[in-house]
Amino acid sequence: MLEMWRETARRYALLPLRIFLGVTFAYAGLDKLTSDTFFTDSANGSLLQTLHGVRDSAAIPGLVDLALKAPHGFGYAIALGELAVGLGVLFGLLGRVAALGGALISLSLWLTVSWATTPYYYGNDLIYLMAWLPLLLAGTPYLSLDLLIRKWRTGTGGGAEGGTGPVTAEASAAAAGPVRSAPPA
Repeated sequence: MLEMWRETARRYALLPLRIFLGVTFAYAGLDKLTSDTFFTDSANGSLLQTLHGVRDSAAIPGLVDLALKAPHGFGYAIALGELAVGLGVLFGLLGRVAALGGALISLSLWLTVSWATTPYYYGNDLIYLMAWLPLLLAGTPYLSLDLLIRKWRTGTGGGAEGGTGPVTAEASAAAAGPVRSAPPA
């Protein structure tokens, strides 16, 4: 009984992180898109004001300069990217791609907006970057649309959760039977 509980705990260990990052990034994207000030050039807390404020302290000022060339386009790209990443990881659709997107957003924010935060561990973007890495490595193998799609493609059953874990190439090949290189004579 204890071993079964441990196996279940191992299987779902990344689920709380996935839910947290998914909800947080989806909320961040929606918050930017619905903000009264984020896209207003002269408002306190606007994207343009933030970019000008961090330009000289960024690790890579060229990233800020690039964003300043089209701040509204950059703002929409970040907001829509955060929303897509959040929903992708939350629902487990293209989980590794979504985690890569989240890691890249966090990396770019760390190298620009929160780079000057001292000590470094007070800045949250570096922590988010590190939080994305386990999901980038593991993907979203459980309770996910990725699993449903994989099962549908391989014909190994439906349901949001399999009984034995993620579908592997070996399991798919075993279920399909022997592979023939030529039609039977």
